Amino acid sequence: KAESGRRNPAWDEPRLLLPKMLEEYKLLGCSPGDRKAEDGWIEEMSQTIFKSTPQQAAAAVASALAEGMPPDAIGEAVTLAANQLVLRDHGRSPREEVAGKPVGSVHGDSIGVHACDSANAWRNMARVSNSRNCFASLILGAYQMALDRTARGGDFLNWPPLPLARHLGEIKATDADGLLREADEAIRANLQAKAGAVIHRYGELGHPPRAAFDLLLRYAVSEDGALHAEKFYRTVSEEFAATRPAFRWRHLVALARVTASEFGRPAAGVAEARALLKG
Repeated sequence: KAESGRRNPAWDEPRLLLPKMLEEYKLLGCSPGDRKAEDGWIEEMSQTIFKSTPQQAAAAVASALAEGMPPDAIGEAVTLAANQLVLRDHGRSPREEVAGKPVGSVHGDSIGVHACDSANAWRNMARVSNSRNCFASLILGAYQMALDRTARGGDFLNWPPLPLARHLGEIKATDADGLLREADEAIRANLQAKAGAVIHRYGELGHPPRAAFDLLLRYAVSEDGALHAEKFYRTVSEEFAATRPAFRWRHLVALARVTASEFGRPAAGVAEARALLKG
């Protein structure tokens, strides 16, 4: 349907690039590999995808598949690369400000939220597809992630990721309840960086993730989030469960940031639904 209207020349590139990658790296007719992927390899691959051009990212993934690296490890690297866009984003500029999405906000159709939702979809399609479509999903997922970083503006390679040392230094609580109260206060004050820092510290100290998810779920339901609140919560839930312990809390830090960004704009129908349920 999208292609039936005005033609976008950019759509031709992935259509041409994908078969080239499959043929060049001899992936047609191959089965996925099962080489062990250490934490260091995941970190390096995610940074390669994040820093590359779309074409380079696609080639990096195709090469890794040809070397026998397991698809789920590559999918993990793609989603961690997308996660960096949420952690590094400076938010909407004044020219992008619209009702419900003020300057500095990162919820709704932000680069990072869209990229994370997209990477999550590509990873899940790779997980349930035959070998050819598994490879295609991961190559296109990496291509799309790198395109999201480069095509919509922003100095993501130089912007530092959250949490920042300054915000971590302001956190005084160490117990789970105290940290969750601090995170809740930051969300209600729209303090994106502080909310992310508190959740980072909560995970760093080994507190149970379910309580943090419950706090953020409350707002994923109550806030509008420009139609993305519940979807991004689901994306982060899936990626947290599928990501190794060394990296999984990055996803929850991103969710805390987006939650603080979207707070204050109630979802349509929530008050009415609560009144009906109480009745």
